[in-house]
Amino acid sequence: MWRNILIGICIIGCVVGWGNTLWIKGKALLAQYLITSSWQQTMIEGEPVKPWYWADTWPVAALSFPRQQIKLYALAGASGSSLAFGPGHVDGTALPGQEGTQIYSAHRDTHFQFIGELAINDVIVVQAPDGTQQRFAVHQTLVVNAHESAWEYDAQRNEIHLITCYPFNSISPNPPQRFIVIGHLLPDHPDSLAPPA
Repeated sequence: MWRNILIGICIIGCVVGWGNTLWIKGKALLAQYLITSSWQQTMIEGEPVKPWYWADTWPVAALSFPRQQIKLYALAGASGSSLAFGPGHVDGTALPGQEGTQIYSAHRDTHFQFIGELAINDVIVVQAPDGTQQRFAVHQTLVVNAHESAWEYDAQRNEIHLITCYPFNSISPNPPQRFIVIGHLLPDHPDSLAPPA
């Protein structure tokens, strides 16, 4: 009898665990469809359009990764409520099309699960709501411990920083390490991949 009870508990635990995982991934996938629609409306109307009426955020950028054939829509703010649905643009950093460093954050097990595969010189395309685009080339990846040292960036540099938790396969819900991808702004000429001096 105790054996059957133990097996039942294990089965229920597995169902709950897998159900939670499927719910998180399903929510992230469905949200990107709604966000895609609001992004298209934003570009047409010229004003931010929320992806659903109770949302406290809206899309501010389209992030494309040509080699990986991935396109994501970044939301305003990098709070937990935004990151549940897509990458978040960190408040206080440059917006798409502006001078300065743009910073985007996302979860390692949903929207940014692929960024560990980005290689040096991979191109990242950022589209602003007005349709203009900026192209960045990856020039550095690093791992920092968020609890031990402050990660610093130069807000005046024309760069993009992508941040997620690290390691990617850890079961810890909030490990102290962060994986950061840094890309520099490319000049208009598409063949130039030289980093800034």
